[in-house]
This record gives sequence, C-alpha cells and structure tokens, in this order.
Amino acid sequence: MTTVTYVVPAIHCHHCVRTIENELAELAGVQEVKADLESRQVTVTFAPPADEAQIRSLLAEINYPAAG
Repeated sequence: MTTVTYVVPAIHCHHCVRTIENELAELAGVQEVKADLESRQVTVTFAPPADEAQIRSLLAEINYPAAG
C-alpha cells in the first residue's frame, strides 16, 4: 500500500470534495480517498494496479488537477 497527498487548488466546496472522493474511489486499486476542503489536499491510499500517474491523470480529467 502507498499513501500520497496531493495539493488540489481547485477544491472550493463540499461538492468538489464528494466528486473527487467518488471518482478516485472507482479507480482499480484505490483503497481510500480523503479530500479536505480547508487544506485543499487529497490523500489517496492505493496499491497496484493504481499508480500516481493514473491518479494525477484522473484528477486532471475531472478538472481538479494536482499542483506541482
């Protein structure tokens, strides 16, 4: 298992949080997703077949790209 935290500046409301959590949770290998409105961070715990490139790609695809 790997846990990574991303800064996602586009998080502005609770709808954003739900969208991110729901979309990432559907990615194969993702075990847990926690998006935080106040810190604008998304913490993802995952194992193969999921990887960081897939997670970043999906965040960008749903219009919540990770910073950096």
